[in-house]
Amino acid sequence: MNRNKREKEYYSIDVGDSTFMVLKRYQNLRPIGSGAQGIVCSAYDHNLERNVAIKKLSRPFQNQTHAKRAYRELVLMKCVNHKNVSARLFLPSLHLSFMSVYLVMELMDANLCQVIQMELDHERLSYLLYQMLCGIKHLHAAGIIHRDLKPSNIVVKSDCTLKILDFGLARTAATGLLMTPYVVTRYYRAPEVILGMGYQANVDVWSVGCIMAEMVRGSVLFPGTDHIDQWNKVIEQLGTPAQEFLMKLNQSVRTYVENRPRYAGYSFEKLFPNVLFPADSEHNKLKASQARDLLSKMLVIDASKRISVDEALQHPYINVWYDPTEVEAPPPAITDKQLDEREHTVDEWKELIYKEVLDWEERTKNGIIRGQPASIGWWTFFFHARRSLVLCSLCANFRSVNRSDAAASCMSEILFLF
Repeated sequence: MNRNKREKEYYSIDVGDSTFMVLKRYQNLRPIGSGAQGIVCSAYDHNLERNVAIKKLSRPFQNQTHAKRAYRELVLMKCVNHKNVSARLFLPSLHLSFMSVYLVMELMDANLCQVIQMELDHERLSYLLYQMLCGIKHLHAAGIIHRDLKPSNIVVKSDCTLKILDFGLARTAATGLLMTPYVVTRYYRAPEVILGMGYQANVDVWSVGCIMAEMVRGSVLFPGTDHIDQWNKVIEQLGTPAQEFLMKLNQSVRTYVENRPRYAGYSFEKLFPNVLFPADSEHNKLKASQARDLLSKMLVIDASKRISVDEALQHPYINVWYDPTEVEAPPPAITDKQLDEREHTVDEWKELIYKEVLDWEERTKNGIIRGQPASIGWWTFFFHARRSLVLCSLCANFRSVNRSDAAASCMSEILFLF
């Protein structure tokens, strides 16, 4: 298709404080959220006859860091293949001089910020956590650490399906580069990140623990006002860590930490009393005890003693939902082995992004998108049917969420450039 013909397929429209240049198939654009990674609007796709969300990445070519982040997100999202992680299909750009990158995605019903405001029973809470852990395990299996898990990056549909968004800050764990502490929204930032210690995959487990705590309490567990205060909030609640942990810090950080007042912290029974959980039966009291136990294993300051994703999936509070087809899904294959080590100019990053888009278009044209799901046995079918019956009665409140308030969505289907 020549350039002039393709240009006629696009139109310009102001959405909030931003101007979107989109295909004419997308109409009725309305802003639904914004953040550091970009602005999101809802739209109606006349080709698919359904509502979608369109995300315009924030200044993807402002500098090398932004351009690298956009490229990293495209490469990682092109590789994932799991129901609890967003996935993207791509459409080729008009030309190589594009200045904006757009992601077109299925419109979800709510993000976790809104779900947190609802009363969550044990079944719903544990199932949402199970899906988070399944999605994270899929990424970790390929050596991908998300690094930016937070309620606004997790979205939910009315059937309780959960998906993880935004991989602009994700990186592969195998890199030998020093990992920056300035990742993950402050409230969900693990101690090893706050203290500049470097980190492993279970940095994401701390973030899940913070999110679970917020879902239980209805408020942020560690609401630090800045980088230093975040550490203070952690030790005020959980207590000053043992000398064994402090000896792992570099000298200047250790001096600061040791000069802080020592805190005994609170027990998890005090932090998460029964009144925060449904506890009107012996079954619910047992579940509350299991939930506290899981929190106590995820919210561990010393990462070497923190639970892993695999261990969390086997925890009694979570493993009632365990399905091998979800937990053991084949890991994504990273096509760019030097993803994090790459350094390029903005124009070079732009060319790499353009090639990624064209490559995806070629793959989709040839039908090489995703493997077909394996056939399932009668037990798997029975398990999913039973799960659906249980969750149908649990998710009615999600349907009351105003779709225009949802800050994000996932399951990207198209990416285009302009």
